Amino acid sequence: MNKGIKDFQLPMRLELEKETASPTYGKFTAEPFERGFGTTVGNSLRRVLLSSLTGAAVTSVKIEGAFHEFSTLPGVTEDVTIIILNVKNLRLKLHTDKSKAMRLKKKGPGEVSAADIQHDADITILNPELHIATLDKDGMLDIELIVKPGRGYVPAERNKEEGLPIGVIPVDSIFSPIKRVNFHVENARVGRVTDYDKLNLEIWTDGSITPQEAVSSSASILREHLAICIPSEEMKEV
Repeated sequence: MNKGIKDFQLPMRLELEKETASPTYGKFTAEPFERGFGTTVGNSLRRVLLSSLTGAAVTSVKIEGAFHEFSTLPGVTEDVTIIILNVKNLRLKLHTDKSKAMRLKKKGPGEVSAADIQHDADITILNPELHIATLDKDGMLDIELIVKPGRGYVPAERNKEEGLPIGVIPVDSIFSPIKRVNFHVENARVGRVTDYDKLNLEIWTDGSITPQEAVSSSASILREHLAICIPSEEMKEV
C-alpha cells in the first residue's frame, strides 16, 4: 500500500440504516472521510448508479393493425403513441442476458394492464398494475414486445436494427434500475477534530435490484476503471 494512504482517515464500512431499509430503498452512511472525500466518493457513486448499472427494458413493439406510432386502433381509447408511452414505463427484471419476447393479447371491454402480458419465467414484471390501454366492447389489442438487457437510456433511433419487419416500432428504453439517488455530506468527529466528512447516501431502485446490490455494483465499476492507475504490485495488496 502507498505510504501516503496510511496517513488518511478511512471509513471502516458502509452502514445500512436497517430501520428504513426496504427492497427498493436504502440509506447508507460512511465515516470518517478526510475533508472533501465524502463529496468525491458520493458524487462518483451517484453518477455510476444513475448511468452504468444493467437493467431490462422494452426495445421495440409490434402492434397488430398499427404500422407506425401515429396510428389509431378501432375500439381502443388510446392511440398508439400513448400506448407506447405506457409500455415504456414497464419495470422489468430479466433473469437472462438474452433478449426475450412478451405478448399482450386481450379483447374488450375493459382495461388492459401489465398484468395481462404473457411472458416466460425469464421475465418478472415489477409493476403489473401499470395501465396500458382501455378497450370498448369491440376493441382488441395484440402486441408483441421485445425485452433486452442494457444500461442507461437508449433512444428509439439506436434501437433500430437493419431488416426490422414492417410494423415493428423501436421505442426509447430506460434500462437503469435506479429511480433516484441523493447524497449529502456532514461533519464527523475523530477525537477532538470535527472537520472530517460523513457521507449519507440514499438509493431508490425499481425492485429489480436491491440498494445494497446497487451500491456494491457501482463501487466495483469504479474500482475496475481506476485499477489502471495503480501499479500491479500495489493492486495485490488491495
